[in-house]
Amino acid sequence: MSHLPGRHQMELHLTFCQGVMTGEGRDRIGSFLIRGRYQVEDGQCWWTKRYIGKHDVSYRGYNEGKGIWGLWEIPPSWKGGFHIWPEAMGDPTQQKLAEGVEMETEAEDDMAVEAGAQVDEHAAA
Repeated sequence: MSHLPGRHQMELHLTFCQGVMTGEGRDRIGSFLIRGRYQVEDGQCWWTKRYIGKHDVSYRGYNEGKGIWGLWEIPPSWKGGFHIWPEAMGDPTQQKLAEGVEMETEAEDDMAVEAGAQVDEHAAA
């Protein structure tokens, strides 16, 4: 088993019922099943992600209202942080425009710009 450093996206479906957390999903390693527990009183939760036919990953975290934050571990030596959140919340790791402001601008000569290209207003003509 090789460890892939960095952030990893996953598709994850979880169910929370009477203190039991279950689910399933997939990521770049493969398909997996989730089984664990949670406490409504303090937001604490812990579970095991079991890759089908492969290894297990232990998770421990807290629900603080914007998803679950915590630590994962593959004993004896691999561990790191994680954050999972409801799909409806959108990806909180992506920067978003918090407020837009309209500004009046003067009309200039038309200039063609390729999509995705940056325009330097101080470039020589």
